[in-house]
Amino acid sequence: MKVVAFNGSARKKGNTRILIDIVLDVLKKEDIETEVVNLAGKKIRGCTACMQCFEKRDQTCSGVDDFINDCIAKMIRADGMILASPTYFANVSTEMKALVDRAGMVAFANPGLMRYKAGAAITVAQRTGASQALMALNTFFTCFEMFIVGSNYPNMALGLDKGDVEKDAQGLETMKVLGRNMAFLLKKITG
Repeated sequence: MKVVAFNGSARKKGNTRILIDIVLDVLKKEDIETEVVNLAGKKIRGCTACMQCFEKRDQTCSGVDDFINDCIAKMIRADGMILASPTYFANVSTEMKALVDRAGMVAFANPGLMRYKAGAAITVAQRTGASQALMALNTFFTCFEMFIVGSNYPNMALGLDKGDVEKDAQGLETMKVLGRNMAFLLKKITG
């Protein structure tokens, strides 16, 4: 079993990564292979609506030659994925939005591509917008017949400066429970 986590933060080792690592630590203890893909520093463009993915149906984005096809390939090979983003103006980061839009178009063009995978969204916010960002990420999962993994509270934590999420005890506990729930679900759907 493998889970790939996409870190949509501009900070490779900021609050979003801290939360990802908590979830992945739980998964590793359950003998689940993990990988983190940082979107920071990558040249990523949004979808250009070229519709080549529908013409070719080869499980790739044909419109732009950048890092996204590597991400899509990792999504296809994984049993589960985490989409994690800080909250920018009540939504996900532009890098995460580009990933979701382009991977989503490829998945629409290739029905069943993401079916029956486990998906978990994680957001970080200073004060507001985390729920809207979670909804944007969870919509990706529901569009492609994936199972959404929840926790004992919405999968979010509060923080602005690097390390602030470590002061959010409820947010940290939420990530631990999320990891346990994801491990449980993965064992059920792959077993």
